[in-house]
Amino acid sequence: MKKLIAFLSVLTMFGCSSERMAQYHYKKALKHGLKLVQDSDTIRIATVDSVAVIRFDTLRYEKIIRYRDSVIFFRNVYLPKTKWQTRIEYRYKTQLVKQDVLKYKYIYKDSKAKKAKRNWNLFLWGFVSGVGLFFLLRLLDKLRRIV
Repeated sequence: MKKLIAFLSVLTMFGCSSERMAQYHYKKALKHGLKLVQDSDTIRIATVDSVAVIRFDTLRYEKIIRYRDSVIFFRNVYLPKTKWQTRIEYRYKTQLVKQDVLKYKYIYKDSKAKKAKRNWNLFLWGFVSGVGLFFLLRLLDKLRRIV
């Protein structure tokens, strides 16, 4: 009985380790199109130092700005889309247009001519200038009648 318990405990400890499962899933993801890209970016770090300078028996502190470049490495993970994601994306991007009875043509919605927006500023300026011109003409008419 002791040998059986020892054997089962050894099997449970080494049978399904998390490292092996992680390697299995990683290899499976690579097979399906996972891409790991290590990118780098350079940033500039400014440091402010103060240095004591003696001039004509006075002590002054001068600021010195120093710049250092640092390179930052980061990993980007590009996951491939599943067939359901591509199907939904294709369904929303395209529109089916019937040309003939048996022929269909796919037109992307992005390539359609967009509806022209109204220029409300032009309308507003036209309205304000029209109202102003109306009151100006009324004022000129009243002034002509008085004179």
